[in-house]
Amino acid sequence: MPIRDILRMGDARLLQVAEKVDVFDTSELHALVTDLIETMHANDGAGLAAPQIGVNLQVVVFGVESNPRYPDAEVVPFTVLVNPVLTALSEEVEEGWEGCLSLPGLRGKVPRHTRLRYSGFDQFGQAIAREVSGFHARVVQHETDHLWGILYPRRIRDLRNFGFSDVLSPERTA
Repeated sequence: MPIRDILRMGDARLLQVAEKVDVFDTSELHALVTDLIETMHANDGAGLAAPQIGVNLQVVVFGVESNPRYPDAEVVPFTVLVNPVLTALSEEVEEGWEGCLSLPGLRGKVPRHTRLRYSGFDQFGQAIAREVSGFHARVVQHETDHLWGILYPRRIRDLRNFGFSDVLSPERTA
């Protein structure tokens, strides 16, 4: 399957609310998931949402074992998540640095819930339900934001904490 082009901030398609997947375990859905995985890996991503490659469906992939863009990140199990629902498990919010493949070279400090439950389905239609915290919770929130047409700069509270990676932190040029 091909590595797909990733839409960049400014493309109106990134601002749309994605449509739910109605039919699972199809060749088209499997091909989309394969393209998302290969594109994410080719770009050293922690996750990727279907709208980022121009497909307006509620499908995200994410997972981190070792990633040069997030060298200190905890392991996040590889997941295909379709039609996700997120529920905060506490009011506690923590700011942390994020980047995005749709905003290459930029980083920002984004507030996210520290603990949450997410549910949805895999590409075969099997139910997924997990309670997560830390970096895992951050990644899920970031990726699902793409499904609602939200890019992380909209969540930044203080724009002094937004800029080019090599200027903000020269030793980390994600």
